[in-house]
Amino acid sequence: MAEQDRTQGEEVGRHHTNPWLYSISIGFYAGVIWGLVRWLLYQMKFTTIMTGFAADPFFRASFLKSGWGILVSLGSYILLSIIAAFLYTMLLRRLGGPWPGICYGLVWWAVLFIIAGPMLKIMKPIWQVGWNTFFTELCVSLLWGVFIGYSISFEFTDESSREPIKVPS
Repeated sequence: MAEQDRTQGEEVGRHHTNPWLYSISIGFYAGVIWGLVRWLLYQMKFTTIMTGFAADPFFRASFLKSGWGILVSLGSYILLSIIAAFLYTMLLRRLGGPWPGICYGLVWWAVLFIIAGPMLKIMKPIWQVGWNTFFTELCVSLLWGVFIGYSISFEFTDESSREPIKVPS
């Protein structure tokens, strides 16, 4: 009987995170935080690429620069961030440290700004947009990737939070 009580006491302290709900949460916050940073950098003319580049094929650029368009732009960036967080959770969540997130942000930057963006005519090729835009987009993508990657990997590789709580006998 005492053995059964001790086993039940140890089970109480276990910590289980739903990876899919957690990735939605991290993706949402990454989209809000880094979407607002991208919007601010666009407003300050550090970059010529709007926050809503993902919504650009569906809306006119003049609308995306309006008040409601900024909200649509932010929403599209949040959706992109949630998708990115899901992919990171599926593929890389067990890797620790910031380096996988840095590499993840670099891969997203390359896919969006070198391959998909120019191919879909959403933006000019990155070598034609100027050095300010080039480095601003690269840095924001790296920080965005670190935010997503490090937040997710920390949750799923932090073993100290999963140790059972010792119940005194």
